[in-house]
Amino acid sequence: MDFAYPPQLAELQDRARQLADLISTYEDRCEEGNGLSQADLATIADAVRDARLAAINMPTEWGGQGLSILEQVVVQEQLGRLTNALWDTVWRPANALRACDDKQRDRYLVPCIQGTRRDCFAVTEEGAGSDPMSIRTTATRNATGDGWVIDGEKWFVTVGDSADFLITLAIADGRPTLFLIDKYSPGVRVKRIPRYMHTFVYEHPEFVFEGVEVGDEQVLGGVGNGYELTRDWFVEERLMIGARTIGAAERALELAVEWANSRVQFGSPIAGYQLIQGMLADCAVDIATNRALVHQVAWEADHGLDRKTLHGKAALVKLAASEASGRVIDRCVQIFGGRGYMRDYPVERLYRELRVDRIWEGTSEVQRLTIANEMIKRGTAGLLHMPRA
Repeated sequence: MDFAYPPQLAELQDRARQLADLISTYEDRCEEGNGLSQADLATIADAVRDARLAAINMPTEWGGQGLSILEQVVVQEQLGRLTNALWDTVWRPANALRACDDKQRDRYLVPCIQGTRRDCFAVTEEGAGSDPMSIRTTATRNATGDGWVIDGEKWFVTVGDSADFLITLAIADGRPTLFLIDKYSPGVRVKRIPRYMHTFVYEHPEFVFEGVEVGDEQVLGGVGNGYELTRDWFVEERLMIGARTIGAAERALELAVEWANSRVQFGSPIAGYQLIQGMLADCAVDIATNRALVHQVAWEADHGLDRKTLHGKAALVKLAASEASGRVIDRCVQIFGGRGYMRDYPVERLYRELRVDRIWEGTSEVQRLTIANEMIKRGTAGLLHMPRA
């Protein structure tokens, strides 16, 4: 087994790090302004294109970068170093859009890949968070039978302020179905834009759909396939969350080590005190072990891991990495002392931002249930054993 990065992967990592470093120059501006101007976002978009890192998860024949899951993980880890969720300025269309037919691809996906349109995923509702099967948004046949009328409400629609269409989960004739809904269609309105603990470069609005009319050509992936497409999206996102949280944790640890070496208390740098050393060591263990896990599962995904086992392993990755990174950033804030509680410092921003990774795309509790159910149904080998050639 060879765990070394081959030259192509090392070059990709370097390119992603360089892009992250460039985008990091906007961190303070984003924090102070609760977002970035359209001019700043356009400048970053040009840098993303120049770095050849737009739509890394989409095939090259459609204009994407065609990266493997492992390659995507390597990129996302570097982008995870950014505060204010600026990693999201490096657009990566929802993998559900791979189900587009030819006309949908031209109308929605290709512009998303090019960065001239932006998608957002509308699944969660007031009464349907961890349990998407309890959604109440409906799609009913219109009077002529050639389209649908959408009614309902969606919460936590990340990037909903910037996106111009929504991938919306609704119940159509009793079957979960995804619809492509243009944001400015009659009957679509933003109910409110809540403020959250983190400062995110984009917002998470709540949307209301009141008699929104869409044609059959706006059904994504066929009627009744909404849960399957949404589950596949969750699986991929959970792996990417694992990667980003490890990148964030590593940056926090780097800053904490630098601070501990320079911060003098009681006549000596605090790095010389064993309680500080213990926290630094525990951070390194959390990061190293979870990076290895994220990379392993990404590699397995690229080498034919069956869908059900991948679902379980992606849950394992998200649970382990998000909780480990939460521990790391908590320790790093403690090492910084009072300054770690100031928004001027990246560790404070990362502290606020990493907290949501134990909630969105499936809470830690849901991940535990997924992992346990996989073992109960199919045994422990799939989750715990290394694959064989």
